[in-house]
Amino acid sequence: MTVIVAGAVYVAPEERDRFVAGHQEIVARARAHPGCLDVSISPDPLDPGRVNIYEYWDSVETLDAWRAISPVPAVSISLKSDQVLKHEVARTGPPFD
Repeated sequence: MTVIVAGAVYVAPEERDRFVAGHQEIVARARAHPGCLDVSISPDPLDPGRVNIYEYWDSVETLDAWRAISPVPAVSISLKSDQVLKHEVARTGPPFD
């Protein structure tokens, strides 16, 4: 069963770009990890304090294996809040059927 981890974290607007840059190595390594279908940690185009999180994995086991070896971020920035959830996907298909 595929897994999606998605949502947003909120940081001080002046820290957002540093937060995103501090996660570049993690994104690159996650994308190279077997079973990773996609990962993105990106600035929101409308909210200057929001960082969008998206991870797409082929299984819970693959995600757990990645979490066991994932490096720590290159920066330590406090989150104001977060709204990130893990979704176990039972079915996948075209978005407009």
